[in-house]
Amino acid sequence: MFQTIEREALQRPITAALRQEFLQYEYERQHSFCLLVYAISIGIWFLFDLIVSFQGGQGFSLHSVFALILLYTQLAILQGIRKAWQFDLFNLVFALCYGIGLRLIIDGLPAILQPVWATLAASAMLYCASILPLRAWAFGGVAVLVWLLLSPVFSWGDVGPLRMTLLISYWLFFTALISYNFHHTGEARLRNFVMAKLLLDQAYIDVLTEIPNRRAFMLNVEQRIHAADGQRQYLAMVDVDDFKKVNDRYGHDIGDEVLKHVGRQLKHVMNGHEFARLGGEEFGIFLCGLTRLEAERAVDELCRQVREAPSEPPVTISIGLALLGPGDNLSQALIKADRALYESKHNGKNRFTYAA
Repeated sequence: MFQTIEREALQRPITAALRQEFLQYEYERQHSFCLLVYAISIGIWFLFDLIVSFQGGQGFSLHSVFALILLYTQLAILQGIRKAWQFDLFNLVFALCYGIGLRLIIDGLPAILQPVWATLAASAMLYCASILPLRAWAFGGVAVLVWLLLSPVFSWGDVGPLRMTLLISYWLFFTALISYNFHHTGEARLRNFVMAKLLLDQAYIDVLTEIPNRRAFMLNVEQRIHAADGQRQYLAMVDVDDFKKVNDRYGHDIGDEVLKHVGRQLKHVMNGHEFARLGGEEFGIFLCGLTRLEAERAVDELCRQVREAPSEPPVTISIGLALLGPGDNLSQALIKADRALYESKHNGKNRFTYAA
């Protein structure tokens, strides 16, 4: 079963909207981790500054104090960033400031020591960027900044052709390795996200009508009942009229089309409210914050839409609409709505009945 779902997830196309949703979800989930990485990175920068500055005879200068204030200010700003695309841009600014600070420290060292310390600093920057929830272009931007600020191609003086070749080869190797890991780890997380959504859909979405199922309805309505804060609440039970006769006369395939027809009208009329297929030919609707007249108009409009929308065979529904009283729970509301539905059936179908 798991392998079947995995294959379906791997075959599902990754749309731009789905990728955007994933990146935002990843950033929200890892926001605290991003703060931690930034804080540790600043701590590493401070330690690096202490070691390298004193090794080069520079001491801890005012430039270092200013750089630390700037980095910690950016850490504070990060706490208020809530959009993934904003973090992508902000991380480039942080990487630029971080890299310039490292470059200024390394320039104070003897030339013979600069390649080693620059390579260590660059490796740390690239690795930290690779574990953050960044888009590919944002990670690529960090890699470009690292190469411009710290690589042997643009600095370190005359180190000789052989040594320069070895240094560049090493830089290319670790850049390619970290970039490969960033890409494939990100794709694996994206596929896991797609599979989780697929499993969620199967757990909470009715496959036939593509609307929420009973499990989703019960969960969402329970939460909304507790959070209603004094608003008027209504529960409606919907039943397809003479559905058994449709199945017996036309077959189950046509019966499925009838259920899909009702599901489409529910989506159209009840958009903004909770609704679901509860099982068989029964559907449920939860209305909140409406007057009695508004609730009655909503269910009456649903009856009309189902009846008048093109369908073969013609379809009608009966509805029981119940007002939730003070202290009523979902089970009690379902019983009241079911009784009202019975009245609609008993009085000729293709109508709704209200129960206070």
